[in-house]
Amino acid sequence: MKQLLFIILACIVSQAAAQTAQKYNYTYTLEEVLNLAQEQSPDALRTRNTYLASYWQYGSYRASQLPTLSFSASLPDFSHQYATLDLQDSSGNQITRYVPSFISQINGTLSLSQNLPTGGVVSISSSLDRQDRFLNSFNEYAGASYRTVPVSLNLRQSLFGVNEWKWDRKIEPLRYEEAKRNYLKQMETISLRAIQYFFDLAAAQQNLAIAEFNYANNDTLHKIAQGRYNIGTIGENDLLQSELNYLNAGSSLNQAQLDVDTYQNRLRSFLGFNELVTVAISLPTGVPNTILDLEEVMVWARKNNPDLLGYQRQLIEAEKQVAQEKANTGLQADINLSFGLNQQASDFLEAYQNPVDMETARISLQVPILDWGRGKGRVRMAKSNQQVVQTQIDQALADFEQDVVLKVRQFNMQEIQFNIAAKSDTVAQKRYEVSKARFLIDKITITDMNNAQLDRDRSQQNFVNALRNYWNYYYLLRQIALYDFINNQPLEANFDELVK
Repeated sequence: MKQLLFIILACIVSQAAAQTAQKYNYTYTLEEVLNLAQEQSPDALRTRNTYLASYWQYGSYRASQLPTLSFSASLPDFSHQYATLDLQDSSGNQITRYVPSFISQINGTLSLSQNLPTGGVVSISSSLDRQDRFLNSFNEYAGASYRTVPVSLNLRQSLFGVNEWKWDRKIEPLRYEEAKRNYLKQMETISLRAIQYFFDLAAAQQNLAIAEFNYANNDTLHKIAQGRYNIGTIGENDLLQSELNYLNAGSSLNQAQLDVDTYQNRLRSFLGFNELVTVAISLPTGVPNTILDLEEVMVWARKNNPDLLGYQRQLIEAEKQVAQEKANTGLQADINLSFGLNQQASDFLEAYQNPVDMETARISLQVPILDWGRGKGRVRMAKSNQQVVQTQIDQALADFEQDVVLKVRQFNMQEIQFNIAAKSDTVAQKRYEVSKARFLIDKITITDMNNAQLDRDRSQQNFVNALRNYWNYYYLLRQIALYDFINNQPLEANFDELVK
């Protein structure tokens, strides 16, 4: 019985291990690889997290425009100091003595504040303060007092300082829109990497197919050459050349298989699969018939490219820096106003009865008199930096437009290049077949046969490279303009879904 249970358990374990070790083989088209890269690749996950950081930064800015409710307290605050004590002597005269006292103070303030478009802050608050006094030691309790401010309205405003609210309203929405467009741009960067890995594997698979074909073919040709050498129709040189071709074909086959394994692992890792998944690719046979209009591409690039928003933001930030240095150098004045009600009593309820009004008005000034030109120097540095930023952006814009022009021209040539590569592949394949047939009837030498084979191999590799170049240039333009020119629609993302 125990042996039977042991056998059943062993079968279950071995079956589970076999299922665990099961490998999955998938063959993907270029479109499928691009979709997988944007959905599940580690690069896509990092891009989403980068966008989320910008989203929460923008949310923090939006929250700063809303009212803030806060509570502050000190629980408690102890102090030891001399206090005045009013007494009467034996004759009834009023005397004042200074005696050591211990004070325990508890207070709390509830405040509702709002930032103003002028850069100031307005708040409404309510506070309560209780003070317990002990004379000489904690054994001599002298009583408690309450001080209340049921309501107080306060205003704090800088008269000549930089209005952070105004500048944030210009900068933060631009920064967030830039982040959204950068997300789309980074997703296109992921597509470009996917294209690289896809065609690396495509070239490796193509080379493996060529190597397998050449190995089998050279094996046949070497046997034919041995037969002809034995009957004396070819010399030893041709026989040795045939044998060398066969050996080289075997070496190329081994290297081609190693390359396929290497590029399979790279693509698998990039797509986020584990080692149980083996990926292969299905090569496209053609390309869309698409010719791009330079003016259309330029319009979409100027409208959508995040770098242009970044340049606009940098100019505003440089302008803000100049304004900030000017404000720090000149006269600075702050105004603080408050109006409210307050009362003080030894009883808690009485401290809220018949409150009296209280008003505070304070203007603080800071006037620079002598700073040895330090403030003026900071202003000039800020202006100089602003000019540097402007010059750099002007150059970047010129380079940007030239880059668009160059890439559009390069892309529009790719369809022609692909058609040439496809035709060359067909011609080279036909030439190889003719050369092989003529070699079999001893009409050409082994050297002519080798040349035909090399041309055939090269044309097949050029076909793969032509496909790679076409899609690489196309996605480079998509990345620049954030526009799908084949489907005639802007690139979009469900940003609300990303933050869930």
